[in-house]
Amino acid sequence: MTESTPAASSSSSSAASADRPADAPADLPAGTVAMLAAETLPAPLLRALTAEMRRRGTVHAAEVHDVPVRAVGAAEPTTVRAARWSTTLTDSDDGHGHQLLVSLLEDAAAQLDAPQEATVTVLPAALRPADPGMLIMDVDSTLIDQEVIELLAAHAGREAEVAEVTERAMRGELDFAASLHERVAALAGLPTSVIASTVESVSPTCGAAELIAACSRRGWPVHAVSGGFLQVLDPLAARLGLSEVDANDLAVAEDALTGAVAGPVVDRAAKAARLHEWAAAAGLPSSSVVAIGDGANDLDMVTAAGVGVAFCPKPALADQADLVIRHRSLDLVRLALGLG
Repeated sequence: MTESTPAASSSSSSAASADRPADAPADLPAGTVAMLAAETLPAPLLRALTAEMRRRGTVHAAEVHDVPVRAVGAAEPTTVRAARWSTTLTDSDDGHGHQLLVSLLEDAAAQLDAPQEATVTVLPAALRPADPGMLIMDVDSTLIDQEVIELLAAHAGREAEVAEVTERAMRGELDFAASLHERVAALAGLPTSVIASTVESVSPTCGAAELIAACSRRGWPVHAVSGGFLQVLDPLAARLGLSEVDANDLAVAEDALTGAVAGPVVDRAAKAARLHEWAAAAGLPSSSVVAIGDGANDLDMVTAAGVGVAFCPKPALADQADLVIRHRSLDLVRLALGLG
């Protein structure tokens, strides 16, 4: 559901390209994109925010969306409210209103019942993605709800042990390559049949289809690069319509996992390298890429992109990203980017 806020501007021009489907949702008009998402957003609070933005400059558009989100392990999604604005603030210290908008939204979030759980994003007009562009996503706990290596380790009765190492690696406390080798060693001897059951257990993150569709409508390739495994990512990519993927390759011998990785490990440096390679192959600068991740292993990729998104992230990544999404919905990424 989408609705206009009571104080919304009458302007509704779209930045959509001419070859997009006629019924495709319209992008926000040009301007800085500001978004506030929470379980509840009182209408008086939104009216006050819109009025203050108007007092400081121009509100080109204002919308409120109901967005499904699904917590890890939850069978059914819940809903958050997401308000977003396209605005140009002229009465501010930084020239384009970025810091002022952050302050306004953070002050508004502080008035909510659970301010620490609110998503606050501000994307300056100069950083808004333009066509042609590209989307690159991490996989485990980003594109999907699960950590694949933990699903595999459960078959060996070592899920808790592996999960603890994964958590430390994603916080940046352990070298990723060394931690991966340690975790994969726990899989030694498992029959390759566990891969098929793991693929069946994987669920795309809420909003993944909407974000991918928005990029596809614009003609953007959508790639995924993972510290997980090709054996699971390849069928997922086919299911979701991804363009290219890269991940680690589990070594197999005599229909069983050997407990090793075949070839180089896809670590944080490799992820950034794939971003540059895929962008160059498409004839794009890295500044035209939107990259999404959740942990320390995504840091180089997220900071190399034109717009780096930290999705339900560890602090090491959140501190370096352009946008931080705190609810488990990739559709909020679409909204925060100003995409229709």
